[in-house]
Amino acid sequence: MADGFNTEDMLDMYLFENQQLLEKLQETVLEQKDEECFDEDAINEIFRTMHTIKGSSGIMMFDDITAVSHKLEDIFYVLRESHPDNVPHLQLVEHVLEVADFITNELEKIENGETADGDSSEIIARLDQFLKQIKGEKNTEEKKEAPKKDTSAQKFYIAPVASNSSKYFRIKLTYNEGVNLVNVHAYKAVYALKEIAEDLIYSPEDIISDESSAEQILENGFDILLQTQAKEADIREIIKEGYDVKKVDILECTEAEYKQGFGDEEESPIIMIDLESSVEEIEAKAERTQEQIMAEAKSKALAPGDFVIQSKEPGKAKKLAKDKPKKSEKATFINVDVAKMDQLMDLIGELVISQSVVLQNPDLKVPGLSLDNFNKSAAQMVKISTDLQNVIMSMRMVPLTNTFQKMNRIVFDVSRKLGKDIEFVMVGETTEVDKNIVEHISDPLMHLVRNSVDHGIEMPEDRATAGKTERAKVTLSAKTESGKVWITVEDNGKGLDRQQILNKARNQGLLDYSKPESAYTDKEVYQFITLPGFSTKEKVTEYSGRGVGMDVVLSNIASIGGSLEIESEKGKGSKMILKIPLTLAIIDGIVMRVGDTSFVIETGAVKEFVSVTEDMMIRDPDHREFVMIRGECYPVLRVGDRYHLTGYQTDVDKGMMVIMEVDGQHVCLFVDSLVGKQEIVVKPIPSYVKKVKGLSGCTQLGDGSIALILDGAGLVD
Repeated sequence: MADGFNTEDMLDMYLFENQQLLEKLQETVLEQKDEECFDEDAINEIFRTMHTIKGSSGIMMFDDITAVSHKLEDIFYVLRESHPDNVPHLQLVEHVLEVADFITNELEKIENGETADGDSSEIIARLDQFLKQIKGEKNTEEKKEAPKKDTSAQKFYIAPVASNSSKYFRIKLTYNEGVNLVNVHAYKAVYALKEIAEDLIYSPEDIISDESSAEQILENGFDILLQTQAKEADIREIIKEGYDVKKVDILECTEAEYKQGFGDEEESPIIMIDLESSVEEIEAKAERTQEQIMAEAKSKALAPGDFVIQSKEPGKAKKLAKDKPKKSEKATFINVDVAKMDQLMDLIGELVISQSVVLQNPDLKVPGLSLDNFNKSAAQMVKISTDLQNVIMSMRMVPLTNTFQKMNRIVFDVSRKLGKDIEFVMVGETTEVDKNIVEHISDPLMHLVRNSVDHGIEMPEDRATAGKTERAKVTLSAKTESGKVWITVEDNGKGLDRQQILNKARNQGLLDYSKPESAYTDKEVYQFITLPGFSTKEKVTEYSGRGVGMDVVLSNIASIGGSLEIESEKGKGSKMILKIPLTLAIIDGIVMRVGDTSFVIETGAVKEFVSVTEDMMIRDPDHREFVMIRGECYPVLRVGDRYHLTGYQTDVDKGMMVIMEVDGQHVCLFVDSLVGKQEIVVKPIPSYVKKVKGLSGCTQLGDGSIALILDGAGLVD
């Protein structure tokens, strides 16, 4: 290994690449967990993944990760080469996921600045036992030594051991322009080839401590000379084209050509072109030995364009250099820190606010002032600002694929522990939402999926008694509709028992005794299960029964302006529907005035605006107000009364009704007047202000005043 080897510059790339590999690994395994065995492509994919993780972890000196990935690689090598027919598939799936969990936990420690101190010995012992099982070896009771740490990454010198069967290869790797830390990728290739190499030379030589080597590799490629017993096909199995490697050129050569080093046949100084010498003299030069020519070349002055071969120690690379290296082209792709994306989004929000301040400036309302040119320029600025918002928002959008795959893993683990046979189906997992939204819905989604598996799905014998198929089904789906993302968790289990929920609610004093049970709609009854401490399960398990979870789901979803809708039919199954916004940053809103206070409501929640008269109003004995509009009766909420404002309009004839629709429920907001439609930058209400139901945030208007953002779900409840 190179002296002064420093892993700090490589750590971020190591974490990023291996986390991506582990996500792909888990996806591959879970896709085929219900099959009889892994297909050939999956076996090769898992083998390559473990081989890559082993190599990069060895370079970074994370010995336990190296050891456990190497042992799993051994298992899949046997599967690939020997094709044993006695492999217990589900047991193998569990072993792969156990290894993936171990490595993931270690990577999380590393990412948090902690020491990767996990002990892989027990996992390796189980893998070793499984390996013997599929190889048909008899189990021995002899006590074995604990697996030793893999310290191969700390040494790299390969002593040249040539034999009559040795082969020699020239290898050239060409990398894609967008690859970061290409010198690290080159070293990974060298490390991988070490296992089959008798001798190995590469150029550029100092690819770890010399950062400039990355530019040389991108421009000229990475050259390797390999002495080995392996065949070309074996080499290509280790080094393959992919997202980092654009092209792999492998040429078998003679021992003499191998010892020649990296000199190019066309540009080598071994035979120099000399137009002034005679043919006889040139032929005589060709007959001289390489050593004579090299000695003679050293004594000559270098001309522009000549190459210099710098001799190296045995086993080291021979460096080929030119006087003026060309500049490498810039990468077309870069990785961006999420914090910088958040900062950029905040700046876009401030730009939107500043734009409103400019366009709504009172100085522009002078009578007789001609603003034709200003309005044209303003329209162009608004267009550019909108396009800029759309681009930034698209950069922040991520698919739900990874989140859905985590749920797939949860279903697999929980169903195995509970002894239930469950098929998990994903629909619309490529639906994209804002990254901040994904972070908020991961835990709520986990609770819903666990509840479906534990609460909803019956045991196999109960399903057989009910005449259902032995295998249950849980479906997780996502779609975009009306500016929101609908995520549905559906199962074909026993469903919710309306009467059982009502009985539990009565015992906990949650029912309104003035209201008969028959007056409660199914939706109202099912909402009881979202209350803290409410659970219909009599027995507490590892996964549910404590009465916590659903209330957390509801509060987390409400915090991002989402809602939860529950549908169920006893004996047939349940459906939990999450409705969440696409983004939290910038929304289209309607600005309204109530007294001296401004309010904003999201455009998507508004059904229509209606002017009403006093004769359309209805009041019940409890002083609740309703309004009749085209034969429909809507409850009325006076915003001024709700928030104890002063100076607001009380005369219905002079105000405006805003009909809102949230989750199928309607309410009419009575306000003084409508100001107009505007792009709203959502800001959280400061923590020192007491949380008020029905308000989800605030924003700054064009005149500099602050407007409160109304939460439709909070107003309807």
